[in-house]
Amino acid sequence: MADLMSPPQFHEALEQAREGNHSTRHPLSAAWANAELTREQLGFYGTQHYYYIASIPQQFAQLYVRLPDLHARQHLLENLVGEEDPAAPDKRHPDLLLNFVEACGLPREVTMTAEQRDEILPAVRAMRAWIWELVGFRTLAEASAGIMVALEGQLPRIYSAYIAAMRSQGFTDDELEFFHVHVENDTEHAAIGLEICTSYATTPELQAQAIAAVRASVALRWQMLSSIYAALPGRQQAA
Repeated sequence: MADLMSPPQFHEALEQAREGNHSTRHPLSAAWANAELTREQLGFYGTQHYYYIASIPQQFAQLYVRLPDLHARQHLLENLVGEEDPAAPDKRHPDLLLNFVEACGLPREVTMTAEQRDEILPAVRAMRAWIWELVGFRTLAEASAGIMVALEGQLPRIYSAYIAAMRSQGFTDDELEFFHVHVENDTEHAAIGLEICTSYATTPELQAQAIAAVRASVALRWQMLSSIYAALPGRQQAA
């Protein structure tokens, strides 16, 4: 059986697992960063992404009640409040994404009712279902690794490139606030995720499970991006 890795070794293994399918290398990310996506296409992406992240506050709340130690709960509570701050209800992250979709020319009501019209792609549904599985049924080491390290840990690099491209296309920083808040917050969230994951991955088996959860999360996100990219409005006609 493998030995228990030291914290630095474990952190490196988690980050290497994240790099394997890092979304910065996806063709959708490349097209976005090169300002090649139209507002209609960006709105389509935003609608799919909204379905994926709309339940994040409830998902974080479910994980919160499972955490046995105060230190981890306090960190996750900061994350949860950032997603859904009662002191600033107009700054809820799902609502910031709706603001972006509206800036793309798509009414927010269309995005919010997309599931009712069977417009959500299966890969997007799978991504949201995976988060529910992590917070509700997987070990705490897997949940913190699969969400905070694997997913939140990708966003600062991805979204920084997106922001630069969309500014060149005429979007304002107010319209891009959803992306800005994740660049600002998720570097810290990923670091906290490494810390929390290490505190719960106390055996070689748990460390292996956490690393596998990172690989699963980045693979599912890559699959989600591929599905969205293939379905972008106008892309098939152009091809």
